Amino acid sequence: MADPERARKMADRIKVIIAKRLERGLRDPRLGFVTITDVKVTGDLQHASVFYTVYGSIDERTDSAAALKAATGMMRSEVGKNITARLTPSIEFIADGIPENAALIDDLLREAHERDTATEDGKGTATYAGDADPYKKPREYEEDDDLEVDEDTDAAR
Repeated sequence: MADPERARKMADRIKVIIAKRLERGLRDPRLGFVTITDVKVTGDLQHASVFYTVYGSIDERTDSAAALKAATGMMRSEVGKNITARLTPSIEFIADGIPENAALIDDLLREAHERDTATEDGKGTATYAGDADPYKKPREYEEDDDLEVDEDTDAAR
């Protein structure tokens, strides 16, 4: 088991190597505007998961995924040339869900803002629920001659 700090450093180095290689370009016309968002390396430094996003439509995303899958071997050899490790980790490209999650969060925030606005608008016409004076008041007894009250215990007999 490798040191977690070493695995993190290797992940950062792999991220830079792959990003630079994508910046220089691949000869695959299917590859769109790809951004490497993160790289995770296993504890034994044998496998690297590369997370990426693609700017564009769903068709461009599927084409870019196919292009990256086809270029996996070339990317692995590029990583092997540029890292100082005994073994080159296997590489797996995984589409990152950041844009979809960001869009979902934006929708939820917009909905919350609309509800807050509706609550603020309704505040001017709001009335209290129940009685005008909701507090309990002590019972007032009528003074009858039949009822005797003991002064010490305040209990009726």
